Amino acid sequence: MASKGVLLPALVGAVLGAVTMRLLTQRATKSGASSEEKEEELPAGGPVLIDGRKVGKSLTDELKSKVEIMKASHNCVPGLAVVLVGTKSDSMQYVRMKKKKVAEIGFHSVDVNLPDTISQEELIAEVQKLNMDPMIHGILVQLPLPVGIDSNEVLKSISVEKDADGFHALNVGNMWLSGGDPPLAVACTPAGCIELLQRYDIKVSGKNCVVLGRSNIVGMPVCALLQSMNGTVTCCHSRTKDTAEKCRKADIIIAAVGIAEYVRGDWIKPGAVVIDVGINRVKNNDPSIKTKTGEMKEYVMKGDVNFDECAPKCSYITPVPGGVGPMTIAMLCKNTYNLALHSLGQPREPLRKSPSHVNINRP
Repeated sequence: MASKGVLLPALVGAVLGAVTMRLLTQRATKSGASSEEKEEELPAGGPVLIDGRKVGKSLTDELKSKVEIMKASHNCVPGLAVVLVGTKSDSMQYVRMKKKKVAEIGFHSVDVNLPDTISQEELIAEVQKLNMDPMIHGILVQLPLPVGIDSNEVLKSISVEKDADGFHALNVGNMWLSGGDPPLAVACTPAGCIELLQRYDIKVSGKNCVVLGRSNIVGMPVCALLQSMNGTVTCCHSRTKDTAEKCRKADIIIAAVGIAEYVRGDWIKPGAVVIDVGINRVKNNDPSIKTKTGEMKEYVMKGDVNFDECAPKCSYITPVPGGVGPMTIAMLCKNTYNLALHSLGQPREPLRKSPSHVNINRP
């Protein structure tokens, strides 16, 4: 039998050894030094593709039922007017898509097609006519406008009660302010990004969020919405130093810079959520991508995120096309429906599913 003098040092040594190993293991876990632990953080089975087409259809199907109820209860049909100046092909295509969608939902739709020779004063006069039309609840002026027309002045001429795009200064200001009135409408693409996060039950509260781009149309509004959901937001732009390093710390990235495949795979934190707003038309170099007639496509659409590099590291990611794009039109329709509710003195539907989600008038 061993003596106490031998057992005591051995016991102490074993305890110290176990404590030391535990501390070393904890330190390795915190520092991420173990390659095995990093692999465990990667999503099992690959990322979940966020399907904007599916979500957009669900939202517009819901709106269709609500429009039927509004018509039966209040003899009111939401009306949307789209003002198109000139014959720019991509603008015309976008307007056709909007027209098709509002017809499916059952909206009253008005198209105002104007020549690109129209003066700014004449264009504003057309907008004022729509402001006075009681059957129109939402007005959208398709951008960009021809050279020589100040877009800001034209957009300011749209009544805040009919601001379907959510660009009016009063709507923007109320979106940023806490404790005041909620905006009558929220910019469509940012609202679509938030809708996707909510429909996929992606938690924002307490998360590190990086927004790439600071435009008034996407970047700045989406920053406000993420903050209203208690996300910690960093906005990166053309003057930001070391954007890649900031992205590597992000739980959620929303990319809206308009540069094809700007975000690379080594920018992504394992398990991050990536929402790609970019739609960039680039030259096609892949002969396997063909048109319906079997010819090699000349151009393809790419997002602001290099999908092939980033997707394997993400928990959720939006494809391009089929991600954020369909949501923009769906949210335009939701804005128009809410403006119709406002015209009836009815409470508008908030941009949230539950109190834990978007709270524009946060404390």
